[in-house]
Order: sequence, then C-alpha cells, then structure tokens
Amino acid sequence: MKKISILLLVTIFTISCVSKKKYVALQQENGEIKSELQKTKVAKEDLEAKFDKIQARVSVYNSKIATLKQENDTKLDVVGNVAVISNDTKVKMRETLKNVDANKLNQAKTLKDSMNLAVAFNLEKTINESNMNENDDFAVNINETVVMISIADNMLFNTGSYRLSSKADNILQKLADVINSEPSLDVMVEGHTDSRTIKTANIADNWDLSVLRSTSVVRKLQEKYNVAPEKLIAAGRSSYQPIAANDSSENRSKNRRTRIIILPNINKFFALMSENDNTVTKNDILD
Repeated sequence: MKKISILLLVTIFTISCVSKKKYVALQQENGEIKSELQKTKVAKEDLEAKFDKIQARVSVYNSKIATLKQENDTKLDVVGNVAVISNDTKVKMRETLKNVDANKLNQAKTLKDSMNLAVAFNLEKTINESNMNENDDFAVNINETVVMISIADNMLFNTGSYRLSSKADNILQKLADVINSEPSLDVMVEGHTDSRTIKTANIADNWDLSVLRSTSVVRKLQEKYNVAPEKLIAAGRSSYQPIAANDSSENRSKNRRTRIIILPNINKFFALMSENDNTVTKNDILD
C-alpha cells in the first residue's frame, strides 16, 4: 500500500513537471508570436507611410505633367531676336492668313505686317457682317489695324444734348457686336462739337458737351450691350479737331460727330512682345 502511494505521487509530480514545461514553452511561443505581430504591424505602418509619400509624389508629377502639357500650347516661340508668339497664337494666325488675299500676304515683310493683315481681316469681316451701311451720317475707315467709325450727332443725340436718342440703339448694337467679336480691343469714344459756344444749366461749354456725349455712349455700351468696361476709353475733343470749316450749317453738322476708334491690342492679340520690326518670310509665319 505504501509503495502504491509513493508511485502515485511520483507519477503526479512527473506529469506536473511536464505540463509546466509545456506551459512555459507555450508562453514563450506566444510572446514570440506577439513580438512578430508587433514587428509586422510596425513594418505595415512604415510601408503605408512610404506608399502615401509615393502617392503624393505621383500626384505632384501628374500635376506637373498636366501643367506642362497646358503650357506647351501657350509656349512662346522666339521669332528672330525680337518677337515671341505662342503656339496657340500661331495656329489662329495661320488659319486667318489662309483667307487673306495672296497679293497682300506676299507684301508682308515683317511679323508685324502679317499680324496687321490678320487683325484687319478679322475686323473687316465682322464689320461687313454687322451690315454697317455707310452714308453721309455714318462712315467707316480701316487703316491697317485701326478702325475709325464716324457717326453724325443726329444719329445718336438730340440737338445740344448729351442724352442718347432712341435712334442710337441700332447703331450701338452693331458697334457692340464688332467690339465683342475680339477680346483684345481697346475702344476710344471721342465726342466732337462744332465751333458754336454752348452753355446751359447742365453743360458748361463745348468741352463739357463733347465729354458728356462720349461718356453717354460708353455707359450704354457697357450697361446695355455688355461691352467690357476695361476696353472702353471716353474722350472729349470739343471743337478743336474739325473735319470741315465751321463756315456753314452743312459744314458745322459734319463737325458735330462721335468718332469710335477701335484699336486692336497687338500685344494681346498675337502675344507680340516688341514693336520693333523683325524681317521674316511667309514660311516663318505659317510654319
């Protein structure tokens, strides 16, 4: 009986020792697994951070590529040592010059000459399409790129007044169509009077009348016909630039006029960066 008890105790002790060893081994293995898991987690976070940085760099590069592509269309090409025009501008200019009379195009010896031809062609086409019929009260003159439109005062104003009459609407609508057809125009509106002195409660003299008439036209073009105000210039000339002698009623009526001067801004229109002439061939322009 005593032997059996001792044997049983030995057996229990042995089993207990083995179980403890396994337990310790399992604990150690569990610790190693947790350590590996933590390392894996840190490595994952590190990789994610690196990936985010790479993604950010890719986004920056894509943005740069898109910008470079856009800038390529507006890149300025040097023509000789003087002028620069963009690729977009060259395409537009090339298309316009295809419609210009060949004899006129052959006479263009400089870059500025060719630009003048293109601008004049566009403006003349727009004016013709607007049906601005010339008569004694309305005259259009195109000199290179400058368009000068002279309008008798009775087409716009009542006698001695700076308030626009209802007859002015049709003319101003056509003018606005021409002005709005090209974004790079400056438009000067000049008021002119005859030599007879005027003085009323609202008008101090001929200077006053000429300026008030020009500002009335400018405001109407802006407010009713949506002409951008930054394009517009209001000027008064009083009676000091007559086109006829002020010696008869007929001549004085010629001097009472509003002159619209349309000035294409060559620098804006064709990105011309210098006014100096630079000799180029027709192929230089069209290539």
